[in-house]
Amino acid sequence: MGKEIPQTQAILNCIDLSNPNIDHNVDLLKQSCTDSGFFYLINHGISQDFMDEVFAQSNTFFTLPLNEKMKLLRNDSHKGYTPVLDEILDPQNQLHGDYKEGYYIGVEDNDSLHHKPFYGPNQWPASDVLPGWRETMEEYQRRALEVGKALARIIALALGLDANFFDKPETLREPIAILRLLHYQDKVSDPSQGLYAAGAHTDYGLITLLATDDVQGLQICKNKDAKPQIWEDVTPLKGAFIVNLGDMLERWSNCTFESTLHRVIGNGQERYSIAYFLEPGHDCLVECLPTCKSDENPPK
Repeated sequence: MGKEIPQTQAILNCIDLSNPNIDHNVDLLKQSCTDSGFFYLINHGISQDFMDEVFAQSNTFFTLPLNEKMKLLRNDSHKGYTPVLDEILDPQNQLHGDYKEGYYIGVEDNDSLHHKPFYGPNQWPASDVLPGWRETMEEYQRRALEVGKALARIIALALGLDANFFDKPETLREPIAILRLLHYQDKVSDPSQGLYAAGAHTDYGLITLLATDDVQGLQICKNKDAKPQIWEDVTPLKGAFIVNLGDMLERWSNCTFESTLHRVIGNGQERYSIAYFLEPGHDCLVECLPTCKSDENPPK
């Protein structure tokens, strides 16, 4: 824990998924992924009305009594409820766990995948307690996966690959995809005391699609190895996903693209967000992409 310099505002590119000029989107994404690893994604095909419904359903779950939520405590397949302070993302700098609670929902598995990590049955609130809740979350998962696949085509082109590179059974046709509902407490974070809504971390997968309410809190750090670190606030954008890259894509691209350190700082307001973590399937071989290596830049 050390002294930090004042935060600044992050300037992120905005990629319009409905833009017919694919080259423009590829250029914007390439710039984003070599700069901050974060960008906005708009006109992605998920309506605001449906997004509002998903947030409303998320809110309804988190307002249940704690004893009801604890009946759905995260199981061995990493599905279900995680209580406040349960996770500590930055143990070197955090006094205790994150001031947030969450709920993990994965892809419903088939028998051939049942024995593998991150597959297995989801846990669902009883339909008489939260009617329609499961159906809403399953529909959101389906729609978010389509957004992720569309974005993956732009990422492939930005890396000099065929647009359908990621559209294979072992990559995104049978992905490991985790939907995470998040509720941050109305606490004020204090980095100097090791108190965070969510500690600093990088995501470990391919890409993350983050939907948030209008409460500020997300910060990114583009100089993670420097002292002091400079943290930039990411402003919520109505109707947009905030997208960031994970460690897997950084590694896959031989560090051509960046996986960026980020955290959540509480300002005394409750905050809700929905993260969709998209990873390739278990049978995917992740090795340096052919377009990301050369004699001068061998695989790391």
